[in-house]
Amino acid sequence: MGMETFGEALRRLRLGAGMSFRELAALAHCSKTHVADLESGRRPPTAPIATALDEALGAGGYLLALADDRKRAVVWPAASVDALPPVAAILADPRRYMDGSVVGELRVQLDASKADDGILGPSAALPKVQALIAVTQHSVREVRPQIRRQLLGVGADAAEFVGWLYRDLGDLPTATYWYDRAIEWAQEADDGPMQGYVLLRKSQLAYDRRDALKVLTLAEAAGLERWQLPAKVRAEVAQQQARGYAMVGEPMDRVERALGEALQWLDEFESGRDDSGTQLSGKYSRADLTLRTASCYIEAGQPARAAGLYQEVLQSKSLSRRDEGYFLARRAFSLALAGQPDEAATVGLVSVQLANATSSLRTKRELGRAVRALGPWAARPGPRELDEALRA
Repeated sequence: MGMETFGEALRRLRLGAGMSFRELAALAHCSKTHVADLESGRRPPTAPIATALDEALGAGGYLLALADDRKRAVVWPAASVDALPPVAAILADPRRYMDGSVVGELRVQLDASKADDGILGPSAALPKVQALIAVTQHSVREVRPQIRRQLLGVGADAAEFVGWLYRDLGDLPTATYWYDRAIEWAQEADDGPMQGYVLLRKSQLAYDRRDALKVLTLAEAAGLERWQLPAKVRAEVAQQQARGYAMVGEPMDRVERALGEALQWLDEFESGRDDSGTQLSGKYSRADLTLRTASCYIEAGQPARAAGLYQEVLQSKSLSRRDEGYFLARRAFSLALAGQPDEAATVGLVSVQLANATSSLRTKRELGRAVRALGPWAARPGPRELDEALRA
């Protein structure tokens, strides 16, 4: 589609910075031969080396976005290709061709990528959204100020989504990198709701790392009034605060109060009193609140109650395949904690199949927690079969 390869971009940026192979290699902590091989295409970039080179050259994430060596999707959906300039023309002269309609189409593609993630998993969604970020970063240096802010707004949304994809793939350091980029771009775009939303995402990432205090403090930061979050996101923030309270050992009545606040925010949205009109407002529902409430009960030492809530939502058949697999794993974990090893193993085996189908390492990590919780019953047929399936 006329976009630079990783090697071409690396060479252009290195020469633009006036660096030799040796000088860049010293900054990126690799060999000069490694840099030369990357430029020539003889060696594919890994995420760590792409990150190091990106930082050394001040590329703002552009090299990291190009580092995926899978075939990238054409930027425009077929339905709108005739109404937009060719991608090659935009990349050659962003100031001339990048306008509001093109920015709007980038957002359409981002929404389509998010739909791909729910159905096919992160590996299918990642190449397209990385290509979108690469186009954004290539263009943002040259466009008019008003278009730059619009473009950075889309870029912040895309970077937040890429952070989520890497989180689902189990690569938490790279997820952190993209969440940081999302906040940086949202600040420049003056997008307060996105800044608050990424703080919420970083709190959820801290939950993956089992950093209880950071879960709570980031969730509290996300709840500040200055971000002007829509009611649905406020509901998610309140629920995340409840999870933080449970993790740090606050009394159950404080956890329940925060969950009650989350329900009130959802009520406000459904009543029509919230008209903030942001793209973030469609990402949280009563089913989501029920699922996250279950996690609060796990942290508060009530796993049987959590297992019942997970089952309530799973029976509704309202989840994507990827999410169904993940919350089946969460239910298996809660059943194991509640002393129901055979049912936990049965649920976990279904989750393994979905985790494999959607390439969700996040789900497999949760299944690993379930297997460890089943340790006292490891010799039983069901738990043993689950352990073997997960290892396979």
